[in-house]
Amino acid sequence: MNLYSQDESRFGLFTRTGKGLTAQGVKPVCPFQQVFKSTWLFGAYSPITGHHFHLELPHCSAYTFQIFLDHFAAERPDELKVLLLDNGAFHKAQRLCWPENILPLFLPPYCPELNPAEKIWWRFKRTFSNRLFTSLDQLSEFIAHQVKALDPATVRSTCNFDYFSAAKNLWTIL
Repeated sequence: MNLYSQDESRFGLFTRTGKGLTAQGVKPVCPFQQVFKSTWLFGAYSPITGHHFHLELPHCSAYTFQIFLDHFAAERPDELKVLLLDNGAFHKAQRLCWPENILPLFLPPYCPELNPAEKIWWRFKRTFSNRLFTSLDQLSEFIAHQVKALDPATVRSTCNFDYFSAAKNLWTIL
């Protein structure tokens, strides 16, 4: 059995501006483009073991979420995955067929601060800021590099919220 937090995030060719270091009074300059093409990254992160799973998909919908669930269930098929989710409408779609080894656990509505996966997106978006991608393929390569660089220790330290420590101690007792 393992606990995972799940979320999805959009990455696009529209330049995401961030902070830059310059001399006092000098405005930072970065390349910029306004292109509205994007891709979605679905991810699940275990604050207990540091295991993570990602799937890049072209849209965010009940259909693509089902694809994510099916692939995630096939990864470590003998593991029961308790999946911590926000209340996205497509997470509760009637047409979803939950795999036997995934048990959904929904967070309270409008509480993104309770979802540790949001902190992973924050890490990814920080490296994504002030960069110019000329194609979705180039963007996908960047995302793949970020995913590959994400190690279990980083996932554990980023996603380890206080309320997971209590859950970890409870699971040890069980």
